[in-house]
Amino acid sequence: MRRSQVLVSAILVLLSAAAVQCQEHQRPGGRERSGMLQKPAPKVDIGIRRGKFIDFPSASGTARAYLALPDDKNAKHPAIIVIQEWWGLNEWIMQQADRFAKQGYVALAVDLYRGKVATTQDEAHELMRGLPQDRAIADLKSGFNLLAARPDVDPSHIGVIGWCMGGGVALDLTTAEPRLAATVINYGHLVTDPATIARIQTPILGNFGADDRGIPPADVQAFADATRAAGKSIDVKTYPGAGHAFMNPNNKGGYVPEAAQDAWSRIDAFFAKRLRG
Repeated sequence: MRRSQVLVSAILVLLSAAAVQCQEHQRPGGRERSGMLQKPAPKVDIGIRRGKFIDFPSASGTARAYLALPDDKNAKHPAIIVIQEWWGLNEWIMQQADRFAKQGYVALAVDLYRGKVATTQDEAHELMRGLPQDRAIADLKSGFNLLAARPDVDPSHIGVIGWCMGGGVALDLTTAEPRLAATVINYGHLVTDPATIARIQTPILGNFGADDRGIPPADVQAFADATRAAGKSIDVKTYPGAGHAFMNPNNKGGYVPEAAQDAWSRIDAFFAKRLRG
């Protein structure tokens, strides 16, 4: 009897340990498209969520998003579209939407994978490769229209932010939606094609890691030079000693607190100027 009790206790300990595993982990300095396997990181407890999931019509079907609202429900607010990493709309992304809502923004995190969330890099790689680009942009543009039509949103002050895959998609949306008022790209893919850059009508802030092998400093500089040459507004910063996903604390071994804090300071000041001014 005693032996069975010990066995049950051991099983409960194992189950408890397994329950704290999470979906969110990235290889320091690694490229998102590598598809390299990695263990999931410990789960981040986001506490009580401010927002809720909603469905809304899109040109590509029914889209889905996490909507977080400010405390003041009787005023018009600026809004921010929050775009996921390649993992999907997971807890960390909802955490960022909640963060913006606490600052007084209406935050909409569009679920580009429509309910799917990766827990390994293989799964993330597969989901990202299977994401139709036209559907992603259609869902995001529909999300913009949803925000613009809300009585609690100032439609002239809607911005977008993304990390990793989402950083690149934020740039894609910027070239497709001229009504955006501010764009933040955090270590996302970039372009130098003059025709694409000519479609940018939005001030851009970018944060990148000097040790990012997927988006090296030379690519960041080329993008910044081409954008400035086209007369666009852009502010980019590359952080020494930081690799890919340096802003995500779940990126064990790759999170750089000092760089992340500085990047957040830049983001908050940029949005305050462009969306509240």
